[in-house]
Amino acid sequence: MADIKEFQKKVIAFRDARNWKQFHNQKDMALSLTLEAAEVLEHFQWKATKAEIEKYVKAHKKEIGEELADVLYWVLTMSHDLGIDLGKAFEKKMEKNAKRYPVKKSKGKYTKYSKL
Repeated sequence: MADIKEFQKKVIAFRDARNWKQFHNQKDMALSLTLEAAEVLEHFQWKATKAEIEKYVKAHKKEIGEELADVLYWVLTMSHDLGIDLGKAFEKKMEKNAKRYPVKKSKGKYTKYSKL
C-alpha cells in the first residue's frame, strides 16, 4: 500500500489542478467527509441479516470501495489543510486505544472503554 503522504500529495494535486481549495474550509470539508461516510452506510441500509449483507457486499464491493475512497479523500485533504500528520496522529491514537481497551478486559467484548 502506498504511503499516506503519497496519497495526500495526489489528492492535493487533484484539488489544486481544479482550483477547488477556495471551497475547502474546515466546516465544508468536515461536512463532505460526513456525507461520504453516509454514502458508505447507505450500502448497508435495510439489510437485516448477516447473509444478506455478505451477499450484497460480494455484488457491490467495487461501489463500496469507491465510497470508502471518497472518505479517504476528505480525511487526507482535511489533515493536509489542518497541518495534521495523519501517520503520527494514527499511531498516537492506537497507543491510546491500547490503554483504553486492554486485551484482558476487552477481548471479545464490544463494551466502551469507560464501562469495562
